[in-house]
Amino acid sequence: MTLDDLYATILARKDADPSSSWTAQLLAKGPEKCAEKFGEEAVEAIIEAVKGDRDALTGEAADVLYHLLVMLAARDVPLSDVLDTLATRQSQSGIAEKASRAP
Repeated sequence: MTLDDLYATILARKDADPSSSWTAQLLAKGPEKCAEKFGEEAVEAIIEAVKGDRDALTGEAADVLYHLLVMLAARDVPLSDVLDTLATRQSQSGIAEKASRAP
């Protein structure tokens, strides 16, 4: 499965009956709930990274990616826009790119 495949599945469930799909349930609760769930999953991934449990971190990383894509879908941000932004950043060093965003 690719991120594009997962995002397409999430979009396909965006207007589904919330009783038929966890994704539809989450999206029906609104962008704020989607963001909250993404944050919870990110914290869980951090905990597993610190603990050093590779298998648990792998599972939590999958949850983070899924919930990130749900959050993007909730705000109508195409995954392609995120990937395009990453592509533009690839042409310069991370240090230079980060410095260009400093206030």
